[in-house]
Amino acid sequence: MDFGISTFVTDEGIRPDVLGEALEERGFDSLFLAEHSHIPVSRESPYPGGADLPEKYKRTLDPFVALTAAAVNTSNLVLGTGIALLIQRDVIHTAKEVASLDLVSRGRVAFGVGVGWNREEMANHGTDPKTRGALIDEQLEALKAIWTQDEASYHGKFVDFDPIFAWPKPVAKPHPPIYIGGESPAALRRLARLGDAWLPRQHTPSDEIRRVREWLAEQGRTNVPFTVFGAAADSDDVKRLAEAGVERYTFMLPTLPEAETLAALDDLARLAASHR
Repeated sequence: MDFGISTFVTDEGIRPDVLGEALEERGFDSLFLAEHSHIPVSRESPYPGGADLPEKYKRTLDPFVALTAAAVNTSNLVLGTGIALLIQRDVIHTAKEVASLDLVSRGRVAFGVGVGWNREEMANHGTDPKTRGALIDEQLEALKAIWTQDEASYHGKFVDFDPIFAWPKPVAKPHPPIYIGGESPAALRRLARLGDAWLPRQHTPSDEIRRVREWLAEQGRTNVPFTVFGAAADSDDVKRLAEAGVERYTFMLPTLPEAETLAALDDLARLAASHR
């Protein structure tokens, strides 16, 4: 099992370039960054689970800028979004951002996507929460066309454009792997049809992990890698999910200043080493 880090990079925590270098030095294979464009004042509290919304949600750096900074001082670190809120983004700009990051990092992007939960945030982008699933499916199809075709076009209900030229094309072929977040039936259908990897959360039962693996095989999708996203530093959970066949476990790293972050990474690195 490989081990990575999921976190919120903000203006109050460790810099992403320093973080990336520290992860690679400690043997972590990946960095997955959260995204929120903003938090509407009306949605500050509560968020799913009923707790107050942590400050880090309001202060996230743009994930593609932060991951580019992390790419500079690293050579092997996988650079992931966990998750990019694609339904709040322009699909053509996003295609260019992902491809540009993949180019400058020499093919190290893991493009994690999901439909999100903050309906007020979606609405501020003009996104209807009721149709966000259908929207993201069309966006993913359109992204693949832009990344793989010299003259790409797409005509759907929510995404529609005539042939365009759009470079750079990604280094990864045919395109950066698309990691699908979520455990709902709709998310799993999206994974089977459009995804290259799955991003379940730590709470996903082992039996469900195995069931999804078997179900994907029935759909003709064998060898889809599973990355557990935003998980706790829990030795029992690491062992449980490793036995269920998960390929990567990403610890949720608190958003802290540099010195405290490096100390936390040392602890997580020791835990990861004990399970390799």
